[in-house]
Amino acid sequence: MGRLFKIALAVVATVVLLIAIAVVFVSLIFDPNDYKDKIIAEVESRTGRSLEIDGDIGLSLFPVLAVDIGRVRLGNAPDFPSDTDFLSLDGASVSIRVLPALLRREIQMGAVVVDTLNVNLAVNPRGMSNWEDLAEANTETTDAAPSEDGGMTVSALEIAGLEVRNASLTYSDAVSGSEYRLSELEMSSGPVAPGSPISLDGGFVFDLQPDAIAGKVAIELTADFDDQRVTVSNMSIDGQVTGVADVPVELAFTADALTANLEQQTLSPGSISLSVMDVNIEADVEPFAYSGALATEATLSVAPFSARSLMSTMGMDPLETADPDVLENIRLDAAVKVSENAFAMSDLTLVIDDTTFTGKLSVPRANTGRYRVILAGDTIDVARYMAPAEADGSDAEAEAAAEVEIPVELIRAFDVTGKFTLAEARLGNMRFTELELGIVSTDGNMRLHPITAQFFDGTYSGDIRINASGPETALSVNENIAGVSLAPLADALYGQQNVTGLIDGSFRLAGTGRDINAIRRDLDGTLSFTLSDGAYEGVDIWHQLRSARATAKGEQPPEPTLPPRTTFSKVSATGQVTDGIMRNDDFRADMPFLQLTGSGTVNFVEANVDYSMTARVLERPEFVDEASDEELAEFTEAVIPLKITGPLAAPKIRPDIEALFRQRVEEEVKDKLLEKLLGDEEPGEEEGEKDAEDILKDKLKDLFKK
Repeated sequence: MGRLFKIALAVVATVVLLIAIAVVFVSLIFDPNDYKDKIIAEVESRTGRSLEIDGDIGLSLFPVLAVDIGRVRLGNAPDFPSDTDFLSLDGASVSIRVLPALLRREIQMGAVVVDTLNVNLAVNPRGMSNWEDLAEANTETTDAAPSEDGGMTVSALEIAGLEVRNASLTYSDAVSGSEYRLSELEMSSGPVAPGSPISLDGGFVFDLQPDAIAGKVAIELTADFDDQRVTVSNMSIDGQVTGVADVPVELAFTADALTANLEQQTLSPGSISLSVMDVNIEADVEPFAYSGALATEATLSVAPFSARSLMSTMGMDPLETADPDVLENIRLDAAVKVSENAFAMSDLTLVIDDTTFTGKLSVPRANTGRYRVILAGDTIDVARYMAPAEADGSDAEAEAAAEVEIPVELIRAFDVTGKFTLAEARLGNMRFTELELGIVSTDGNMRLHPITAQFFDGTYSGDIRINASGPETALSVNENIAGVSLAPLADALYGQQNVTGLIDGSFRLAGTGRDINAIRRDLDGTLSFTLSDGAYEGVDIWHQLRSARATAKGEQPPEPTLPPRTTFSKVSATGQVTDGIMRNDDFRADMPFLQLTGSGTVNFVEANVDYSMTARVLERPEFVDEASDEELAEFTEAVIPLKITGPLAAPKIRPDIEALFRQRVEEEVKDKLLEKLLGDEEPGEEEGEKDAEDILKDKLKDLFKK
């Protein structure tokens, strides 16, 4: 056995010695630089491109086969700028251990180093790329018949590592006008061997035009190659991006195991996470085909984040709200489906502070697609999200007079169908329940319908239409309220606690203008309302009437009944609106002791009211026993004028003393004129059946006949 071992050892030593002698001999008689011209000619023959190899090609043969090459330039394809190289590099080196290759047919390579590699990919105005010819040449070589000479096959391939220094890649498309550039690309790997994962880490700088998006990215991952499958695990990408916001955006991306099936051309991302500007997103993405249009499904979860902090990071102006603590807790969970036409979310849960919405939405992937949204919320306090009120109210008038712009561009841009419901919405002292809002918008025409809600023991329904397709916006409203309690409504709207009862009303108005104030000045339409079974607190019209009579007669005014109030069984009015001013000629209020009728105007532009009323006492009220028979007789015979004027929110009601005196003077003049015409005559039997006004008319006719 020992003898055999010694013989084998001698044989191996002899082989090594022979190889060493052969290597020395080859190195002495073989210079690879002698073949540079042949290599250049062969490349130009196969590709039609120029090739330049600057400097000498370094070669060493033992104990490793090592090749070093200097600057190399491969020219561009025909029909592309000749002053731009397709590929260039400043240097590259590769080495192979000789003995494993000869004895065991194992390729054991040292580190492959590529220095300053630049690749320029381009598409010309005719849609041709500068790499198509290379792909065709490679196909021809690949399709050649395999050699049957029994050449050596490789049993294993190992590479100590790969190192790329200061590389760059540019892609320009003359058809779309886009240009993408990767620069300062650094990449290094661990050992490369069949069946073993490969670790990679590196980074690059990118610049995307014309989107003006740029940044710097660092990458770390482990790749595993298995036949037609590539698995990337423990991937992490960290970077900074500019151009998507006013300030640089920090991002971090991780993936547990991302698998690409090269044969089926599918990608399985699995569980991934993305952090952008302190917004953390987790997703579990189903496999999808990476060739053709993107289509996949995923579950998505966005951890709670602050919208205010996000706006600050993006360099946006701070959002001023009545409650400075809102928008600090935003969260989203959904099932996501990406199709060729839309990005859709179902099983959606959206939390905004204390409000939770559930539903689904669909966002089109094309500019001409339709948005669809269905959301149902629990409770929300709208007042918290509105602009803060002025502390001293000094700018209230200026704010009211300011032009309120209509978001016409937004209305024109959105093609949307949606439905929103809320269990409860609060706006100050206003409380709405069972709120429903439907929306349809196409080509600048938006309709909000149906709009329904329960509030203050009654109901609201509305139909609002906005036509923003023209130079001016047309707005129309058709709104109805029924059975609404007046007391809480007046308190909520105007802070007034002076009216009770129920209100029913309808409003059909339309106007055109460039802003809300212009539309208000152009309003035309009709409206009507009815108040029933209520009272106007703080005003005792009966007492005011008695006081006015006492003042006219020089008598002592009666003592008031406290607290002052005027009850009514029904108040109704209909009106025609022209240029923002309503004219009403059929106002009527029925009270236990009198009836009010009249006419007037309501100016919606100036928000004031101006009415002239007449009051007629119908019968003796049970609650005014202290009134004398003379008072009641005069009241039931008289028509009492009243004036209602002032702000719409708090009008003043008072007797029209001027009209009252004018009426009295007219009566006295009429009586004196009648007495003058009749003289000492006593009215005949026929004349006695006529009232004084009819007798006066007859006498005047006789007078003019003379």
